[in-house]
Amino acid sequence: MEIRVEKLRKTFQSEGSTVTALNDVTLDVPDGTVTTLLGPSGCGKTTLLRCIAGLETPDSGTIRIGDTVVWSKDGSRTTSVTPDKRGIGMVFQTYAIWPHMTVFDNVAYPLQSQGVPRSEIPDRVERALKFVQLGGYGKRPATALSGGQQQRVSLARAIVSEPRVILFDEPLSNLDAKLREETRAELRDLLTRLAITSLYVTHDRFEALALSDDVVVMQSGNIVQRGSPDEVYFRSNTHFVVDFMGKANFLDATVKEPEHPGGHLLADTSVGPLLCETREGLSAGQRGQVAVRMEFLQVVDAADVPELPQNHVAATVTSAMFLGEYREVDLTAGDVKLVLRTPATTVLVPGQQVVVRFDPAGCRFITE
Repeated sequence: MEIRVEKLRKTFQSEGSTVTALNDVTLDVPDGTVTTLLGPSGCGKTTLLRCIAGLETPDSGTIRIGDTVVWSKDGSRTTSVTPDKRGIGMVFQTYAIWPHMTVFDNVAYPLQSQGVPRSEIPDRVERALKFVQLGGYGKRPATALSGGQQQRVSLARAIVSEPRVILFDEPLSNLDAKLREETRAELRDLLTRLAITSLYVTHDRFEALALSDDVVVMQSGNIVQRGSPDEVYFRSNTHFVVDFMGKANFLDATVKEPEHPGGHLLADTSVGPLLCETREGLSAGQRGQVAVRMEFLQVVDAADVPELPQNHVAATVTSAMFLGEYREVDLTAGDVKLVLRTPATTVLVPGQQVVVRFDPAGCRFITE
């Protein structure tokens, strides 16, 4: 069931001023897909989710679930469907599990509230529990489960009433790092098998990349980029998106040749000329930055490169931090600071002279 949001606007009053949480946002979530709203606190992602759920009232715009308009306001005319009639399941950050109930009673509660015949409830609850790999746990107290298991109870409760869509509000943020990683993999498998339209809110880029078919990055009440996890990570369009999606190097730059031979863009940067990934709409002389993620930089022994070829820059190691799976290395190239990752087995020491290779496929010219 598709979710369609059109020109949704939501403002709040704060200390005598108006804060725009959603700035005429338009978004579609295709049927059967997992779309993630990603961004920092205050960007509008949770407000958008709550408007779709019916827990917040927008100022204007339209929200559709399937062919049904569940909220719309145009001038003085308003259409509003109550949250319980929207066919939505929700999974919350805090699990929202009743501690005085068993697992069965927690999952059965939505069915009881909807007046489902009592004879049907046990089979439906057990099917939902089996789906989230908690078959046979029905008689256990909800509080006797681990955090990851409680979150699966929350998911079972969300799907037991067979909703048209499921909304997730940062459901893994209360788990520790290891359990969050394990639960993330389980949740992706569950959502793939469930094949139900899902909208997932998180500020964690790892969750967004691992779980999503589509990633929607939000900033200050606006959608600033949307695409597949690969597209948003490797082809970030702005400084904000590049920086939010992970550590990167930013070099002041000017376009020298927008269509350099070999299908590249050539830019003059603060570390010298660099071949970059080509982009449409750029012209010679245009100023901006070249953004390079750490995985597109490679350290080469200076002795092996007596003459620097294209996209190679001389640098000096300033520090190297061992992080188990890799080392994070800080360098300087003239007055410019660089950061990259090397294999854990590569040992570099402060003061060591090296050459850094910039992979053109990972050098992206940005103008915002």
